[in-house]
Amino acid sequence: MQSSSSGGDVGSLDLATLAAGYRDGGTTPTGVARAVLARIGAAGEDHVWISRVSAADLLARAAALEGLSQTERAALPLYGVPFAVKDNIDAAGLPTTAACPDFAYQPDESATAVQRLLDAGAMLVGKTNLDQFATGLVGVRSPYGIPRNSFDPACVPGGSSSGSAVAVASGLVSFALGTDTAGSGRVPAAFNNIVGLKPTKGLVSTAGVVPACRSLDCVSVFALTVEDTMEVLAVMAGPDPRDAYSRSAPVVPAALRAPFRFGMPRAEQLRFFGNAEAGRLYGEAVERLRGLGGEAVAIDFAPFAETAALLYHGPWVAERTAAVGDFLAAHPGAGHPVVAGIVEGGRTRSAIDAYRAMYRLEELRRDTAPVWDAIDVLAVPTAGTIYTIEEVLADPVALNTNLGTYTNFTNLLDLCGIAVPSGFQADGRPAGITLLAPAFREAAVAAVASAAHRAAGVTLGATGAALPPARPVTYGGGGLVPLLVVGAHLSGQPLNRHLTDAGGRRLGSVVTAPRYRLHALPGEPARPGMLRVASGGVAVEGEVWSLTPEAFGRIVAGIPSPLSVGTVELSDGSMVKGFLCEAADIAGAPDISRFGGWLAYRASL
Repeated sequence: MQSSSSGGDVGSLDLATLAAGYRDGGTTPTGVARAVLARIGAAGEDHVWISRVSAADLLARAAALEGLSQTERAALPLYGVPFAVKDNIDAAGLPTTAACPDFAYQPDESATAVQRLLDAGAMLVGKTNLDQFATGLVGVRSPYGIPRNSFDPACVPGGSSSGSAVAVASGLVSFALGTDTAGSGRVPAAFNNIVGLKPTKGLVSTAGVVPACRSLDCVSVFALTVEDTMEVLAVMAGPDPRDAYSRSAPVVPAALRAPFRFGMPRAEQLRFFGNAEAGRLYGEAVERLRGLGGEAVAIDFAPFAETAALLYHGPWVAERTAAVGDFLAAHPGAGHPVVAGIVEGGRTRSAIDAYRAMYRLEELRRDTAPVWDAIDVLAVPTAGTIYTIEEVLADPVALNTNLGTYTNFTNLLDLCGIAVPSGFQADGRPAGITLLAPAFREAAVAAVASAAHRAAGVTLGATGAALPPARPVTYGGGGLVPLLVVGAHLSGQPLNRHLTDAGGRRLGSVVTAPRYRLHALPGEPARPGMLRVASGGVAVEGEVWSLTPEAFGRIVAGIPSPLSVGTVELSDGSMVKGFLCEAADIAGAPDISRFGGWLAYRASL
């Protein structure tokens, strides 16, 4: 990776490559900030941004991060990572417009999700364009212009999170936040050859988000790899008292059965709207899933399709009226004509309609529930086709509806999903496949999605960069917390029972980055103390275990001096909580670093 302290190129902005550059000193946050500014300038008028952090403020943020100590940097899982935010999500210092200039306001504080990212060391670049009030899957309903599709400027970029997807695909940021109510965090990913994560409803706080359908809205993540989306999710996820819809994640299995089973609609239920190339790419994606060890199971897609139709043909459109209907009524002409028409249409829905639709939705939930006993994930096209801007402007509502065929049911049925690229049509236009599962199964979905992404043989977005090597997903799924152990808590060691009794699950063996020294502490049971050092460190062998937050808290509370739990860097650059010692606590304790791990040291005795 080339040094960028003077503004030179930093290469791919995927999190693994960026972290490697920071580790080896080849780049700095200032270098990354300068490179981002240069790329944005070179992109020209792409209609991606509605507002941006000033160059001076971005560089000041980068300089502040560089001023941190090594220990402080290691504690920031998104240190120096540039990101963007869809402009219906609050970010202090920048206006929130929801792509409606007359609606704009200046928030006093950032949305919870944004603040958690900033607290984790990420660098905000700006606010991105969208279909006004997050109403649309096309990306053409904005007074700020139509973001340029990363592969074919004649095509729609996908919406409503259009600017966020294009910013990631173009290599302007490492990741971007979107929102997803009907597919807005997935369709733009497919149309720009990137990854789109739609988390479980309530897993990420929507406090500070302009609502579309408040009971269904999710903050979504666009990134270049599945692992990147999950690292961002790990930072944002968690209950928030500011959000009445926030939920605590239960403990769910993070692993799939072997072989995993993936569902697919029956052949006669698939719709590609006359696009044979889209059908071909979906068929090839299915074959790749089989090649990864998956077992295909044909499912009845009819109840999913009926659920999808409920979203816009049922009373949920009235939620959009509840959110912004009064504003649009008070400001004639402020709304995009198509958006205003949809929002106004919600006024025709009655409470009777709402109850009848809710009753039917519960029946459809009942009808779809048995599917998940037979499959682990549902694999569907992210969109059945891709349209040109000209086609959508000529028939804005019907074609938008078509794009929601495989997305609109997801939030109503309380599913999570990850959209990944599946290849390119003969005309060079991208397509994608989405893997879906019940609520809180993000980690399990990510395992299949990551493998499917790599098997597709595509590059990262429109950057031309190759996918980095696969790495463990740091988000444990279901709210589980990963914990690194390097001594007496290892498998077969005397304190391992503390983990197993707490319901802990061993995720695997790992090695730390070569930044640590290991010492044999006095007392019984015998145990080591690991110290982070500025120089002369070695890589230390250990294991990662997953625990519920409650079990993690109990174990941390019971740790005797001189041990503590801090953030440890692994050999792949990821960060995980683990046992550490302070330098003052190991005075006189023998240095056993040359053994590379506790078990090797004990075997030498």
